[in-house]
Amino acid sequence: MTVATPSSSLGTKRSISNQAARALNCMAVPGFTFGAFILVLHVSSVTNYPSGKVGKSCHGMVPEHSHTARSDPVHNVSVSQMTFRPGDQIEVTLSGLPFRGFLLEARNAEDLSGPPIGSFTLIDSQVSQLLTCEDVQGYAVSHTNPSKKTKIKVYWNAPSNSPNHIKFLVTVVEKYKIYWVKIPGPVISQPNAPPFTTPEATVAPLSTLPPVSHLTKSFSASDCGNKKFCIRSPLNCDPEKERACFFLSFTRDDQSVVVEMSGPSKGYLSFAFSHDRWMGDDDAYVCIHEDHTVHIQPSRLMGRSHPVMDSRGALEDMAWRLADGVMQCSFRRNITLPGVKNRFDLNTSYYIFLADGAADNGRIYKHSQQPLITYEKHNVTDYPKNVGGSRSLFLLKAHGALMFVAWMTTVSIGVLMARFFKFVWAKPVFGQAAWFQVHRTLMLTTTALTCIAFVLPFIYRRGWSWHAGYHPYLGCLVMVLAVLQPLLAAFRPPLYDPRRQMFNWTHWSMGTAARIIAVAAMFLGMDLPGLNLPGPWKTYAMTGFVAWHVGTEIVLEIHAYRLSRKVEILDDARIQILQSFTVAETEGHAFKKVALAVYICGNVTFLIVFLSAINRL
Repeated sequence: MTVATPSSSLGTKRSISNQAARALNCMAVPGFTFGAFILVLHVSSVTNYPSGKVGKSCHGMVPEHSHTARSDPVHNVSVSQMTFRPGDQIEVTLSGLPFRGFLLEARNAEDLSGPPIGSFTLIDSQVSQLLTCEDVQGYAVSHTNPSKKTKIKVYWNAPSNSPNHIKFLVTVVEKYKIYWVKIPGPVISQPNAPPFTTPEATVAPLSTLPPVSHLTKSFSASDCGNKKFCIRSPLNCDPEKERACFFLSFTRDDQSVVVEMSGPSKGYLSFAFSHDRWMGDDDAYVCIHEDHTVHIQPSRLMGRSHPVMDSRGALEDMAWRLADGVMQCSFRRNITLPGVKNRFDLNTSYYIFLADGAADNGRIYKHSQQPLITYEKHNVTDYPKNVGGSRSLFLLKAHGALMFVAWMTTVSIGVLMARFFKFVWAKPVFGQAAWFQVHRTLMLTTTALTCIAFVLPFIYRRGWSWHAGYHPYLGCLVMVLAVLQPLLAAFRPPLYDPRRQMFNWTHWSMGTAARIIAVAAMFLGMDLPGLNLPGPWKTYAMTGFVAWHVGTEIVLEIHAYRLSRKVEILDDARIQILQSFTVAETEGHAFKKVALAVYICGNVTFLIVFLSAINRL
């Protein structure tokens, strides 16, 4: 669920949809994952378009912001002439107090509910654009951006089959909560047309929203598993006693279900039913904190696009409560809703998502953390259960764990073996020096772990992740280098070959580059919502991990330098003898072994901390 920056349906700069796209993807997350999940549920089908591409709203001209349109218009539509003939071009001007979005149309004055008439021509394409309505380009005009404007001018082109009288209508959005729908403009007529008579107004009864009451006490988890189907995070928490408890329960009552949702949030809470772990075609519900009250809205998400709010007509017994930073809301809905679009039957199993995020003046922003997703599908009207979920899916956890093991443990120890232990473990094992066998084994293990970890995000995302920043690009570089290193080593020249020095430098350069890029990729990966590691300690721990390795290398380098000062090297032929028999060398070997043991202990400790954190998600 994800949401966007504040905006109005017809075009406020920070539209919920805009953020819904980013975040959503949420349900997309690189992971939402559901990506982002649809808890970005925003309040309108038009709010998704700060760019003014609101062609789907041509007929009703209504921005569904879950707020009531103003009835006192402060904007005016004027025309350059009051009569027209087919083929004429008339200048139309919209003016008034600063506004962000608009939708302008011409209608048959004697049938305002009919389709738009004629077409428009732009005067300034920087602030206005043509829309396609009824499959006709130019039937309507809207804004191109959410910047403030006070005047818009366009030309209206009279069609050959124009009716006798034309009336201009405009919807204007000042900001998300303030807008006017179908502000009437002037009526223009053909020269020989009979006088226009305003048809008798027929006032349609206002739709009555379901009543909303105030909860008098907190929800309780005492019936979870007995009467209630409960989803909780942390598992087995109690919203009545723990402020940090995210709680969602379903209680069957004959042919309906009572839903309770609670969690620490000053913005919104939301949950959704999904056929899979991906965002799209989902039945979602959101509770939004606004002006010391809570709005409860059903919503839907079509594909990986912005969520759209639906009518609350299917919900009953809505109630809410705000206390100590905790939002609670409840409602009742029938198990089956025949004839109601976008609402799932609740007698089927679904994955269930639970998310929270910030909201401002009814505008929803991207969820503040990765949505909680149940481990498997559940039927909430079946037997009461007590279940949990995860904010990070197994494939992403496995990816992170394998990369940590490969690039913070096996490769680090392998580098130390090659750099400092050639003369400590020089005795041959299976035809090669012991240090080399250990080095080669660790490096091949690193390559194998990297290859396995590399494919996991592609399996999870079913392709490339376009919302993970630089992390996947750096990961690809690491993968390439991890494969090239053993291939290069397989063609290593003999010890005294003239090309050996070039090989050594190439092998060292590629290995060092791979380690640096891998560490950078891990720092970036830890901040991605798909892994959802708790911060800010993750950055400190990772920094400590790197410092531990670099510090160990510095200590061993200093030790090697000091040791070389103690050993008198007469010539190349006597180096091995001196290194084997001098007391200094013996002491040096002992120090290196102790340093390696201490390093491995620290390394494993850091690794356990990270793996434990990943496993708890």
